[in-house]
Order: sequence, then C-alpha cells, then structure tokens
Amino acid sequence: MSAPEAAGTPIAGPRALAAAAGGVEAPPAPARGVLDDPRVLDAEPGELRAARDAPVGGQAVIEGVMMRGVSNWAVAVRKPSPDQIAEGERDPGQAALGDVEVSVYPLDSVMKRHRILRAPIIRGVVALVGSMAIGFRALEISANAQLPPEEGSEEQEEIPRALWVGTIVFALALAVVLFFLIPVGLTSLIKDQLGSSFLFWLVEGLIRTTIFLGYMLALSRIKDLRRVFEYHGAEHKTISCFEAGLPLTPENAQRFSRLHPRCGTSFLLVVMIVAIFVFAPIGLPAWYWLMLTRVVGVPLIAGISFELIKFAGRNRNRRWVRAVMWPGLKLQLLTTREPDLDQLAVAIAALEAVLVLEKPGELTAEDLVGVEVVA
Repeated sequence: MSAPEAAGTPIAGPRALAAAAGGVEAPPAPARGVLDDPRVLDAEPGELRAARDAPVGGQAVIEGVMMRGVSNWAVAVRKPSPDQIAEGERDPGQAALGDVEVSVYPLDSVMKRHRILRAPIIRGVVALVGSMAIGFRALEISANAQLPPEEGSEEQEEIPRALWVGTIVFALALAVVLFFLIPVGLTSLIKDQLGSSFLFWLVEGLIRTTIFLGYMLALSRIKDLRRVFEYHGAEHKTISCFEAGLPLTPENAQRFSRLHPRCGTSFLLVVMIVAIFVFAPIGLPAWYWLMLTRVVGVPLIAGISFELIKFAGRNRNRRWVRAVMWPGLKLQLLTTREPDLDQLAVAIAALEAVLVLEKPGELTAEDLVGVEVVA
C-alpha cells in the first residue's frame, strides 16, 4: 500500500466536523438492548466490544487520530489555540485547545494490481509496509499541526523533511537492533554453556520478550506520551463502535473497551513469540550467520504474525481465540488510556471523513481485494 502525497482537505471547527464530513453514521442499532445484540460482546464490567470485524483501522498521533478505510485515509488533529501559540512552547502533556483540522488522502493498494502480493505471508509484509508509510506520514502531519505559523507569515511552520526521514530510519534501525540483534548477541555469549540449539533459541526468545515487555513498560511511564495513549484508546473505542453498528457519537464510543484484537501492540507481542519458532530450525551456526538470519527473517516473522492477528480479528467471538489473544489485549493496557469525550470526537471526525467517501459495510468481495487493515 502507498500513501500518495495528495493535498489534504482541512476542516476547522471541533463540533461542526460531523456536518463537514457529511454527517455519516454507522447503521443504527436495533431497538433491543445493546447486550442482546449479537454484534456486541461484553468485554469487561461496564465495557463493550464489537463481535465483528470491519475493514477500517487507525493510529493515534499527536493530539489526534489517523483512520483508514479501503480507499481513503484521514487525519484529525486538534491544533493549539491562539492563546497557546502566543504563550510559546506547550507542555506535551497539556491538551491542545484549538480547532480540529481534518485532512483526507486517497489510498491505493498495490495488492489490487499484483495478485502475487495478495498471497498469505507476503500480503502481511506489503500491508505493514504500507501501514508504516501512512502512519509516519500521519505523525508528520500531526506534529506539524502543533507548530506555530512561520514568523511574519500565515504559512504553517513544518519540521524539515530530512530530519523527519532521519528520525524514521533511526527508529526502525533501533527496533531491529533492540529486539533482534541484542537478544541473539547476548545469548551467543553463553552459547557454549547452553550446549543445545533448543536451549539457545529458548533463552534468546525469553531475552527478546523480556526486552520488549520492559520497553513497553518504560514507554507507558513517560508522562509526555500520556495523551497519545489516550488518543490510542479513542481510536480503538471508535472503531469498535463502528464495528458494532452503533451511531458514531462520543457517548456511544465511550462504552466500548479501549482494547482491540487487531491492535499493533498485540501484533508486536505476537512478533516476539513467532520469532522464537521461526529461528528454531536454524540451529547454531557462526555468530555472524545468526545476526544475518535475525535481520533477514524480520519480514517472514512480520508476515506470519500479521496472518495470526488477522485471524484473531475475524474470529474474535470464539472463546479459544480470545483466550490465546488475552496476553496481547492486556498488553494494550500499557499503550492505551481512557480518553475523554473531546478526544473521542476527534477520533470520530477522522473516521467520518473516511466514511463519507466509502461505505465499508456495503463493499463487495471485489472491492475488498488487497485490503489488509490493522487497528
């Protein structure tokens, strides 16, 4: 998938967004009680979870949410108020108080044009590359939206593209080093003491998973990320509300769980576990071969993990699937926070901007060819 550099469509006004986006709502819920609706599951006391999957996904960004559908994606960002801009640099933990701006972009999947890219495993890698491209672009849009206008001009100040690209490359390299090269390197130091390939890959897997869990725990304690995690929760609640077929209002969305089976956080935990089994048959070659296989094997691991997450999303109403995915869902407690109604309104604005251009619930099988979405 790719994210064309098409011009966005800004829409101002936090409460007028639904009208500006066409006032699209999910299909009305039946008259009977919500918990009696087969499209809704009782997740936790006082929380709901949708029982079906829909081809929509999203991502939290700075003071906003990105939502994507089959052929479009949108970013809704709340900008700083004029008073906050006048005051200068804002604390990252402080809410932006200005208008909400929505930008909409077309989405063209390369999988629709090339059948080979729709094969299992391969489609997961392609979808994830496309999702990362859109995700980083959405983050760039949201970060730029928080900057003041250029001095002496009404033009929006922007982060230099070279700096942004460098940040992305560094982040990806850090992930490979931290979660793949360091675990195999540390385990290689005691390879002779372990004495077997079975113990080697088991210890390596435990080290990798421990580093990952420690990393996620450390992120959850960073105060400056609190609002991003709240918007992450708003994204999940809004998607679940749509999947359940309820009208898209902040009050309806608030009733749903902030955890979602297709979340990228769950995906990353699955990656850590799948890596253990993918690397097991390699045995104990020289250290440089071990390093090389850990880098080359990343796409294969990502593709397998994507298939598992996709299967879980489609079969979320099966108890054994929910049991298997339970650790990943609980891990989302670290990367999501309960949002307020204003944050949910921003997430809904992003989704409605997509829904005004397409109707995921009415698409044919042909329309959905090559569509792979992670929440």
